[in-house]
Amino acid sequence: MSKISPISGFPEFLPADRIVEQKFLDVIRETFELHGFASIETRAVEPVERLSNQGEDADKEIYGVQRLAAGDDDGPGLGLHFDLTVPFARYVLEHSGKLVFPFRRYQIQKVWRGERPQEGRYREFSQADIDIVDSGELPNHYEVELPLVIADVFRKLPVPEFVIKVNNRKIPEGFYRGLGLDDVATVLRIVDKIDKIGPDKVIERLVESGATDAQAKLAVQLADISSTDTSFVEKVRALGVEHEILDEGLEQLSQVMAAAAEHAPGLLMADLRIARGLDYYTGAVYEIYLVGQESFGSVGGGGRYDALASDGKTTYPGVGISIGVSRLVHRLVGQGQLKASRSTPTAVLVALNAEEDRADAMRTAAVLRDRGIPVEVAPAAAKFGKQIRFADRRGIPFVWFSTENGAEVKDIRSGEQVPADPATWTPPADDVRAQIETTQLETLQENS
Repeated sequence: MSKISPISGFPEFLPADRIVEQKFLDVIRETFELHGFASIETRAVEPVERLSNQGEDADKEIYGVQRLAAGDDDGPGLGLHFDLTVPFARYVLEHSGKLVFPFRRYQIQKVWRGERPQEGRYREFSQADIDIVDSGELPNHYEVELPLVIADVFRKLPVPEFVIKVNNRKIPEGFYRGLGLDDVATVLRIVDKIDKIGPDKVIERLVESGATDAQAKLAVQLADISSTDTSFVEKVRALGVEHEILDEGLEQLSQVMAAAAEHAPGLLMADLRIARGLDYYTGAVYEIYLVGQESFGSVGGGGRYDALASDGKTTYPGVGISIGVSRLVHRLVGQGQLKASRSTPTAVLVALNAEEDRADAMRTAAVLRDRGIPVEVAPAAAKFGKQIRFADRRGIPFVWFSTENGAEVKDIRSGEQVPADPATWTPPADDVRAQIETTQLETLQENS
């Protein structure tokens, strides 16, 4: 039998860490629904031609799906989706006659990307997306609403301080066109690497792509502009570049920042470096960062797309934002900032005096479960000390005994043992379900 080894980029949690992830998913799901988003799930595969040509080297990252017995001439045909927005756009087109617009949806699913695995970057991971799509036109106020929803989620989660950085794709597009750089996609991709390779290398690559030294330096200067209010507009104007698309982008981003300042001061930061690599974004773009851990990269993002869903007659513009659930949870668990209070959902272990008592023990467990208390019966009759040690190893806080004086329950953490009736006894609220325990969640330094 061959040795079993992990496959790089396909992480798996142990039960205790999976409990943390599920708690995150519960909060995310409940909060999305509080804001009126309906749940959908799309298939794991899409035609390769629909997935390809979306930028960010998407073509290279798509996993093709093919039967082992298929002939070489069949081609992959289908590919695993690398995000949830592209399949959602297809879903809207396929079901548009049955949807009510504007359509608000959330989707929590696995996605797959064939990239080089490293910390925070996986080949299989979970994302949680919200999108609002309309028929024909989409009002700009939704570009403010979505980051407010995400902020509501993050405030309920045990996460460090965070910031949502926002830009508008029309700003760099209009700026580059105003400079005379018409290959906007190429310039965007190069400038988007500024955090990885630095401004000097970006200038060098822009010149290699056909820009003049002056044009390249101005493009980098634009990327350096940021503010927590609308003052970014004056900074852009000071660079002396004019274009009608630039004007439109500055106005739209100003509206987003002004509204955010009213409803959630300090939540958004206008950062003109944010571009997002996928080509379908046309307006606002977002990146979510943990403050002090920016070098780790974003833990979520999204933006507006005006032409991703179109059947030739009707266009369905949308705006969406996603949380990289796997990326976020693995980061916090890996740093030791979060852990589950126990490795099992079980709150009570019903002990066995003898194997003949199993039927009674199962009846006791059933009564407790009917009252919403997670219970399991001991796997085998044994000395009480051994059964207590079994519960302790799994983090089960209570052990239920049958004694000469009747049923009793023991809190194995404190040692307190009291008479109990399965029809009325209830553990403390925090012990009914496994909880997330936090260590220091203050802002980390870059070298953490």
